[in-house]
Amino acid sequence: MAAVFPTVREVLALDPVRHGAPRVVAGDAGLDRPVRWVHVAEVPDIATLLGGGELVLTTGIGLPADDAGLRAFIGDLADVGVSGLVVELGRRYVSGVPRVMVAAAERRDLPLVELRRATPFVRITEAVHALIVDAQLTELRATEEIHQRFTDLSVEGADAAEVIRQAAELSGCPVVLENLSRQVLGYDPAGESAELLLDGWEQHSRRIRPAGRTAYDPDSGWLVTVVGARGQDWGRLLLRWPASGDAPSARADEPTVAPPTRLTILIERAASTLALGRLIRRDAEGLERQLHRTLLTALLDHSRPVDEVALRAKALGVALDRRHLVGVMVRQRADDPAGEGGPEAGQARLRDLSEAVGQALREAKLTALTSAVDDNSVGALLALPDPAAEDRALSAFASALRRVRLDAGTGRAAAGDGSRGGGLGAVIVAAGSGVSSLREARRSLVEARQIAEAARRDRRDLPIFRLPHVGLAGLLHLLRDEPRLQTFVERELGPLLEYDAQHPRERLLDTLRAYLEQGRNKSAGAAAAHLSRPAFYERLARIARILDVDLDSVEASLSLHVALLALEAVRTP
Repeated sequence: MAAVFPTVREVLALDPVRHGAPRVVAGDAGLDRPVRWVHVAEVPDIATLLGGGELVLTTGIGLPADDAGLRAFIGDLADVGVSGLVVELGRRYVSGVPRVMVAAAERRDLPLVELRRATPFVRITEAVHALIVDAQLTELRATEEIHQRFTDLSVEGADAAEVIRQAAELSGCPVVLENLSRQVLGYDPAGESAELLLDGWEQHSRRIRPAGRTAYDPDSGWLVTVVGARGQDWGRLLLRWPASGDAPSARADEPTVAPPTRLTILIERAASTLALGRLIRRDAEGLERQLHRTLLTALLDHSRPVDEVALRAKALGVALDRRHLVGVMVRQRADDPAGEGGPEAGQARLRDLSEAVGQALREAKLTALTSAVDDNSVGALLALPDPAAEDRALSAFASALRRVRLDAGTGRAAAGDGSRGGGLGAVIVAAGSGVSSLREARRSLVEARQIAEAARRDRRDLPIFRLPHVGLAGLLHLLRDEPRLQTFVERELGPLLEYDAQHPRERLLDTLRAYLEQGRNKSAGAAAAHLSRPAFYERLARIARILDVDLDSVEASLSLHVALLALEAVRTP
């Protein structure tokens, strides 16, 4: 998109000016300055009446006769920011303007032009002003198109990718949307190389520091505006001007020409459309998610009749009758994956996880009730057409969740990944057994929750954890609230736990664990416990006396090992 005002170079190409046989004698570097208006002046102190951006026309009859006066005249014009000075020869100066004027104009990069043939100034002013008015009308039409285009996008609820694409199309410039951590959420290179545009983006973006909510950073060549609504900013929208990434000035020390006003209007309207779209989607999704949570909670705690849950879910577009239902839980491996941050940070992570699960379900084209069910987990009740679709649907959901989280910039921490990284941290996806009736859905959801909690100790990179994956430790975790399991732990380990409580420095329970985990190999157990073999053997003998068992017995050791695993399951929150 061209600038509103013509440049000095473009003015010199107009027919009325060319009729005067123009010759640039100084200030070539300033020929791309915009001409805001044309002013005819024959007095030396005209600078006080100018506002900058004018092309001054004169015959020179009123200019100072001395060199100092001419230098001061040129200096005053340059100080006020005029675009250039055009002097008609013949009345005051016959063969050319004084060399002192040329030298002064060259020092200030002020275009100084001689008209070697008499030319009515009125024809020049008419031609230039017509060009300016025409450009302003073009600018007005472009601005109206911008308002109309983004109004339509807002009404249609266009997604961020479409808003960015339209902004790039209207401007002809690369456009980037980033979050507050300088991660790219979307972009359109406007025909340029996307690789070059985004290479080292975070470091590059942090060097872009405009002065204001919407401003142009001339050092980087980016026009930037903040994106947000309701007092909560969540990103920045950036437009590179000019599209080539190079300043349009002829010299490196020439000030960068600021982008035209309509680009500022465009980027602000695009940012408003993005903020409004996000707000509308969040409000709509927030209400829908509340209803989903009400229904899932009702299934888990029997707070509503099953028939009412089915009816309300159907009204939400989730048919649960005559469907194969599978409970799914997605939770963080750690209760606080980011370490510190407080309750607000935890809620933000849970909200992000809930959004990721919802988006993954949409991408996998699955019908489900879904919402956060506690401080760390997001639940979903999948409604499938038949049992044969279960494995395929779960695989599609796990793959979609991995893609969504990677696209959100979570890097290594994809679904089921035991690594750490990204805003959501590592997550576990667990699924319960499929059921054929809504009345049995609670069993599938509870089973999925228990599997997810049991799988937190499992470091395998499984996309979906099912009941067979959790093993003995998982089974014991599922049964950790069972009084008979707790009674078994107390019967097997109670005396040793009481002894450790009275002698906390000895930690005989850890000695027993090291012995059993090393397959009853005493030498390996001593090494694992960081004890000498005599000291380790003495502790084992003491444990045998306290528990009144034979630690060389396979059956007794197996019972103690199960009790240890059960104790860990009971102690795990």
